[in-house]
Amino acid sequence: MPQPEGTELEEVRARRARLREKYLRPLWRGEIIGCQLFSEPVAGSDLAGIQTKAERDGDEWIITGQKVWTSGAQYSDVGEIITRTSPDKPKHKGLSMFLVDMHAPGVEVRPLRQMTGGASFNEVFFEEVRVHDSHRLGDVDEGWTVALTTLMNERAAIGGGGAGVGSMSMTRFIEMARHFGLSQDPLVRQGLAEAYINTAVARYTNMRAVAKIRAGQLPGPEMSIGKLALTQNMMRVGQLIGEILGPRLVADTGEWGTYAFSEMVLGTPGMRVAGGTDEVMRNIVGERVLGLPKEPRTS
Repeated sequence: MPQPEGTELEEVRARRARLREKYLRPLWRGEIIGCQLFSEPVAGSDLAGIQTKAERDGDEWIITGQKVWTSGAQYSDVGEIITRTSPDKPKHKGLSMFLVDMHAPGVEVRPLRQMTGGASFNEVFFEEVRVHDSHRLGDVDEGWTVALTTLMNERAAIGGGGAGVGSMSMTRFIEMARHFGLSQDPLVRQGLAEAYINTAVARYTNMRAVAKIRAGQLPGPEMSIGKLALTQNMMRVGQLIGEILGPRLVADTGEWGTYAFSEMVLGTPGMRVAGGTDEVMRNIVGERVLGLPKEPRTS
């Protein structure tokens, strides 16, 4: 693809500078909150199949469509949205990425209630939302590259211990087993050992990946390993908690270290979807990390 030159290059640099000052630096400082507007009702795992469209209107783009499973949309100030700008091109082509003001006219956020009782995920509707071309990320119809970069960084953040058991100390579960008189139970001890080993291995694997990022390299497909390991470890720990607590997990008696863990157990299925499903992660690891043959596809 030809690189911009002269006046065009200056315009690109100026646009990037404006974006940094308006959104990126405030995001880094924690002054505003952002979200990813990727998945759609008919395009979850198949992200390239999105239908939300952006149509050019002079110096602006008009965005219309729906996103779903957007974490934190209810309190976000800005969203990174992937749209279809050229419907006549193959689905991985014709995509463009924008930054959109979540408080702009035409943006509607509807929470999705989860079985945890909370509403971390949302539906987001866009009805002819106007976005200036200066808010475009990357070239027109080249949004897939931007999306992949975002997804790799997202998986690095999730798998690196930003959620779930990645940053948990196993000490609390060992103490829980002692508190309920199960510290000598062979099945509980085996469960504790497996959980400890797998979380430690995941942590060391993530440390290697983070070292590459600190060295200036972009996150690669290996970040899918961290994300997959996280959800698998959450399932292991959830099963272990269930074995230790039994009915105490679902009955709020006020007893120490019991009912509070129900939200974690109920929230694990959501984490298996967030940032890419476990099944998609396995395909990425198999094909792009291990070099296995691609899974047969009908289309």
